[in-house]
Amino acid sequence: MTFKEKVYNLLNEGLTEKPAVFLIDLTITDSFKVIVTLDADNGVVLQDCIDISRAIENNLDREEQDFSLEVASVGVGSPLKIVRQYKKNVGRTLIVKVANETIEAKLVDANEEFITLAWEAREPKKIGKGKETVQKRQEIPYSEIKEAIVTVTF
Repeated sequence: MTFKEKVYNLLNEGLTEKPAVFLIDLTITDSFKVIVTLDADNGVVLQDCIDISRAIENNLDREEQDFSLEVASVGVGSPLKIVRQYKKNVGRTLIVKVANETIEAKLVDANEEFITLAWEAREPKKIGKGKETVQKRQEIPYSEIKEAIVTVTF
């Protein structure tokens, strides 16, 4: 079993103990720096990172392979990568980049194939002069999303 396979198996064992926590990214560099990025349905707490770190580190032998380990939560401004992240952020405002436009809208639904966004836009009136506010709604398949970031409001 390779070093990467060992780390991956230990990581999965640690995650089974914490069903609300899920893996966003696992990177192992050529110099054996292990970087684990986590997210959770209700946010990652420090103890989650500590527990996953211990699940990996305590079961690897540094005499066999020297390594460094970094376990962290996904950052606030980090792009959403997996469907579970979209589902946990339903009701929040996203900035979504697709092929030729950027949409800032409320995420109203997320399923396995696409997300649904809703927002208000000012458009020219159909009859007469001036503009009116219209409600817009759009379904976007995950395959068309170049980047999606949750906006932070204070």
